[in-house]
Amino acid sequence: MGAPVTRTNVWSELRVTSAPQLSVSISPNLTALAVIADALAGRRRGLPELWRRAVQSRVSPLGREAVLPLAAPGYSVVPDSVAPITPMDDMSVAAQVSALSDIPPESLIKDLEQAFGDGALPTHWRAAAERPGRWLRGYATALNDVWHTTEPLWQRARPLLDREIERVGITSVRGGPELLLGSLNDRIRYGERGLLIADIEASTYELGNRRIILVPMLAGKDAVIVSLDHPDAVWIAYPVPGAESLWRRPVAPAVDELSALVGPVRAELLCQLEQPMTMSMLASNVKIAPSGITYHCDRLHAARLISRERRGREVWIARTDRAQELLSLFRR
Repeated sequence: MGAPVTRTNVWSELRVTSAPQLSVSISPNLTALAVIADALAGRRRGLPELWRRAVQSRVSPLGREAVLPLAAPGYSVVPDSVAPITPMDDMSVAAQVSALSDIPPESLIKDLEQAFGDGALPTHWRAAAERPGRWLRGYATALNDVWHTTEPLWQRARPLLDREIERVGITSVRGGPELLLGSLNDRIRYGERGLLIADIEASTYELGNRRIILVPMLAGKDAVIVSLDHPDAVWIAYPVPGAESLWRRPVAPAVDELSALVGPVRAELLCQLEQPMTMSMLASNVKIAPSGITYHCDRLHAARLISRERRGREVWIARTDRAQELLSLFRR
């Protein structure tokens, strides 16, 4: 299976023998994988720093340890166990986590041998090979934790995803897949004989008549994931067009109505907390002095609208389920 490729001037060529047949899959597990690689494994692909820190704060030490091999420098290949379900159809992250829990540890060993050959494993995968059950549990935990953080964004992105489904459908009907494929991302081009994709080393793959499944993701602008292993289809995951608007500008409730209930400053604080933040991050976002933030957070905490958790020197603030329910009443 492919992993998020490294920014480079080297291109791999995916040759096709005829006009490619396209379909689209709405599979959030690829979004979770791209966020893991960017926020936790060190392969930065444009994920906003605020979201990167929010994800890092939510994942357990076991999960953070497990995902490190996914973005080792110089490698773009990972074992199939990382994505045990090929996104031929739409699927949930829960299904992905469930599939991971069903994988026998010895299957991970076989996947590693298949990915890297019979010789010595790369150093970054040796710990997983020595304790495959522990690695599978850690990776499943990381996937689940990351999804709990990013799922609200995914829900808000539904209009963008629906628009991308429509775009792919229209392109397929009108017979212009080459133009669409060349516009997916700056790291994907359509050449004379097929697709060119930025990679760590130049390679050539014959796709034949296999279908190409496009998987739009909510990920950094440079995130691309490709898998060539399925005999009937190739899938390419890429950032959905327009996703940058979601990172920058959360979908807000009707602030005026919410302000009448909790006050304008506290309404703004709740709207800002689309993901957990430290007190200093929150103060910077709303441009309020730290002493003022403390006062308003005390009031929100007393109303059970936020939770507070001390981690070292920082206090992290998060909306509670009660706050989520309140905000849902005022969504535009």
